[in-house]
Amino acid sequence: MLPAVPSLVLGPLLRYVGSTTATVWVETDGPYEVDVLGHRARTFSVDGHHYALVVVDGLEPGSVAPYEVRLDGDVVWPPADGRPPCAIHTRRGERQSRLIFGSCRVGAPQRAPYTSSPAEHPLGLGVDALWAYSRQLQEAAAPWPDALVLLGDQVYADEVPPETAAFIRTRRDITRPPGPEVADFEEYTRLYRESWSDPDIRWLLSTVPSAMIFDDHDVHDDWNISQRWVEEMRALPWWEARITGAFMSYWLYQHLGNLSPPELAEEELFRLVQTDGDAGARLRAFALRCDRESAASRWAYYRDFGRARLLVIDSRAARVLDDERRDMIDDEEWDWIAEHSRGSFDHLVVASTLPVFMSHGIHHLEAWNEAVCAGAWGRPAARLGEWVRRRFDLEHWPAFHDSFERVVELLRSVSRGTSGEPPATITLLGGDVHTAYVAEILLGQDEGSSRVYQIVCSPFRNPLTPLQRRVVRLTGSRAAAGLFARLARASGVAPSTPRWRFVRGPTFDNSIGELELDGRAARATIRRAAATPGEPGPSLETLHHCTLSQDGTG
Repeated sequence: MLPAVPSLVLGPLLRYVGSTTATVWVETDGPYEVDVLGHRARTFSVDGHHYALVVVDGLEPGSVAPYEVRLDGDVVWPPADGRPPCAIHTRRGERQSRLIFGSCRVGAPQRAPYTSSPAEHPLGLGVDALWAYSRQLQEAAAPWPDALVLLGDQVYADEVPPETAAFIRTRRDITRPPGPEVADFEEYTRLYRESWSDPDIRWLLSTVPSAMIFDDHDVHDDWNISQRWVEEMRALPWWEARITGAFMSYWLYQHLGNLSPPELAEEELFRLVQTDGDAGARLRAFALRCDRESAASRWAYYRDFGRARLLVIDSRAARVLDDERRDMIDDEEWDWIAEHSRGSFDHLVVASTLPVFMSHGIHHLEAWNEAVCAGAWGRPAARLGEWVRRRFDLEHWPAFHDSFERVVELLRSVSRGTSGEPPATITLLGGDVHTAYVAEILLGQDEGSSRVYQIVCSPFRNPLTPLQRRVVRLTGSRAAAGLFARLARASGVAPSTPRWRFVRGPTFDNSIGELELDGRAARATIRRAAATPGEPGPSLETLHHCTLSQDGTG
C-alpha cells in the first residue's frame, strides 16, 4: 500500500552534468514515476527500497536551470526552508573548471555550538569542512564549482553515527559480531540516509554535481589490505552479508551516478534491475562476484571538463592480493586507465583515494614491509611484517611497489606527450591519510614537459588524535626516511627513480580542497573548517595555496 503522500527518503543528488545533459538520483518511500524538468523515470526496487536515476537532456549549454522533483505528479522537492533553489548549472565547453575535493567524513550530524578545536567537540570531530563549504556556497561566498569529488569514506560502516546505531540495536544483539557496526544491506541504507540527510549537505548534493569512489571504511577498516586479511574475514560467519551489502549499496548510492548518460545506456545491470519486480537477489549475486573477482566490474571512470580530464581510479576493489604478485589494480582495469589517460588535455587530474606519493619515510617503510611480507627475510619475519602492515595501515601505493612504478611510467608517458599534446599539469588527488599537503613530483628519466603534483586533502571530518599526528611527523622526518630507506634496500627493494618534495603542509585539520583550472593555468587551495568566535556559523580559512602552472607554461 502506497503512503498517503509520496516523499523522498534521500536525495535528490545531482550527479553528472554536461553541456546539455544531467542525471538526478533519488531514493523514495514507494514505487513512483519520478519527474525532473519533464523527464521521467520509474523507480526500481531493491529489497523493498525504491530508487531512480533520471536522465535530463535538452538543456541549454551554459545555463542555470532550477528544478523540482515530482513523484506521481506531486512536488516533493525543494523544501520551503529558506535555502537557495537547487539548480543544474550546465557547461558550455569552456576551458575553465573548478573542482572541490576531499575525503573521510564521519556522518555524525553537525550542530551548534561550533568549536574550532577537535578536543573541545563532544565527539572529538570538530567542524565538518563539507558542511562549512555548503553554508559558504549558500551565502554566495564562494565561486560556483563544476564538481564535488568525494575521494572515499563517504560513510563509515565501522563507525556508525547515532541514528544508525539506534536502528541497529532494534534489529539484533550488538554483543555478537559484528557488534555496533553495519551488518548488511538494510543497515547500509540507514547509514547512507543519516550521512547525507543533514539539510545543508542534502542541499549541496542536490545542486553541485558529484563524483565518488569508495575507500576502506565504506566497507571495513583495512579492507583488502592483504590476502591473509581477506581469508580471515571470509571465514567469519557475518562477513558475506557485510561485503555483499557494501557492494550493493555502493552500486546504488555511489556508482550509478558516476556514469554519464551514454555509459548508463550501456550498463547492462542497470537495465536488468529496472525490469525486475525486486532486484535484491540479482544485485546480491552481482555484489558477491565483485568481492570474489576483481574483474567482475570496473569502478574506475572519467569525466571531462572542457580540455581537462578527471580520471577516477579504484584503489580498493581492483586489487590483486598475492605475496608473489601484488597489484593495486588488475591488468584489465589498468589497461582501461592507461587508455583514458591519453589525449590532448590542458590538465589531467588523476583521483585515487590513496595517495601515490607520501612522505619519504612512509614510502620506504611500506616498500620494506611489502618485501618482508613476501618472504625477503624469511617466514617468521613475514608473520611479523603482516602484523606491522595491519597495525600501521601500510597499504598505500608504495606498499604495491610494482604498481607504484607502473603509475610513474604512465605519468612519464603522458608528460612526454606520447599520444597527444602534453598537459600543462598532471595532478594526483588523494585522501585517506587524514593529512593535507601539496607535493611537487620530478619524474626523472626524461620526464617530459608537464608539471606534476600530488595533492592530498583529508579529512572532511575525522581528524587525527594528537598522538597520531606526532607519529605522522616522526615517520615523515629526514631521520626516519634514511632509516627506512636502508631497511628497504636491505630487503631487496630497488630505489624509486622519481623525486618529490612537500611544498605545502602537511597539516591535520578538517579540510576541503579546491583545484582551479583556467586554460593551461592551474591553482590549488586547501582550506580548513573552523568556528569563528562571535560569528553565527563556521568559516573556511586558507591553509595552503599553490600555483601549479601559469597560462602558457607547462
